Amino acid sequence: MPASFVPPRQVKIGDAAAFAGCTPRAIRHYHEIGLLPEPERGGDDRRRYGYEDMIRLLWIRRMADAGIALEDIREAFAEDPADAHSGDGIEALLARVEESLAAREAELRRQRNAVQRMRAEGSRTGLLSDLVTERLKGLPEGSLRQADLDTLLVTERIFGPLGAAVQATRFVALATHPALREESDRIDAAEEALDDSVAVDDPRVAQVAAERHAFETALHAAIEESGLDEDDDALFDAWDTAHPETGDDEANGSGSDSGRVMSVLEATGKMPYDFSPARLRCMELAEGLSLTSKV
Repeated sequence: MPASFVPPRQVKIGDAAAFAGCTPRAIRHYHEIGLLPEPERGGDDRRRYGYEDMIRLLWIRRMADAGIALEDIREAFAEDPADAHSGDGIEALLARVEESLAAREAELRRQRNAVQRMRAEGSRTGLLSDLVTERLKGLPEGSLRQADLDTLLVTERIFGPLGAAVQATRFVALATHPALREESDRIDAAEEALDDSVAVDDPRVAQVAAERHAFETALHAAIEESGLDEDDDALFDAWDTAHPETGDDEANGSGSDSGRVMSVLEATGKMPYDFSPARLRCMELAEGLSLTSKV
């Protein structure tokens, strides 16, 4: 190693790129965005890069390798043109980069934890929040359907974790009561059959509404008998304790008036799909029967 460094002679762009560990195309880009001043061309109409050019190019590469955006490097150099690699502009820039890297590291940890949950809970169940997956634990293997998980995913997206956790109670009851599950499938199919070809005053609309009301009554009774409704109460109490600053509408993502239970029709209006007029009428009738039975 020589005792002292002798500045190199002026070199062509290819030699400069090889020395800095980049490509001629990268150097041309630095010129275009004003990051590296473009040197004058020689008699052969080619750029020649001197010692100061090489030093600046090395600092650019070192900062870029550290994850600093080229636009930020340019701003830092502009703030401290005389000594860009040691001025306050660089110091402030490095502080911002460190903060950004810390945020990215935290995001990577969050993503890794999410993947670990997916592997532990099952790929799709693990996509749901802890509040929901905890509600589903203990169910017999295979008793929870893919459609159930899909519905919970949509519910959590619209109404938040608490809304999905409460809805999970329904699927827990269906998973543990085969007869209710069979009846649920039958009524779901009957409702789906109320498509656009069915008039709103068709007798089938009122018939399916009555069957839906009878089913919901039986399902609610099963939930009460199994004590799942008490679990729901405990869930609400725990949520209120953990989130004292949020109102009911923020907790479930519904946007409804605080303290008011959202109706089936209101909830339907927030879903990312449409229902036929006959099916909407069926929902109205079923909800009316439910309200009448509570009087």
